[in-house]
Amino acid sequence: MRQALLTVAVILAAWIIKTAVTELRHPGSASREWAFFQDSRALSCGAVTAGLLGLVGWLHAGGEGLVWALLAAALAAYALSKVRSG
Repeated sequence: MRQALLTVAVILAAWIIKTAVTELRHPGSASREWAFFQDSRALSCGAVTAGLLGLVGWLHAGGEGLVWALLAAALAAYALSKVRSG
């Protein structure tokens, strides 16, 4: 379980660092990067992804499956938000 948590934490940290570096180069870009938190359709997609993958992940891998399901949900919401915003 610790390896899964550490790996997901590193992935999220890299995402945050990328956002910070992009914000330094292009002020205002961070709000666009994290806009999926305000997009109800993207959040719904993330919730459905988390629910379905969380259930399957829990059945097959226990807590590690949940960790990966939450990361997948965040990435799905992010991707849908980017597709919708063009």
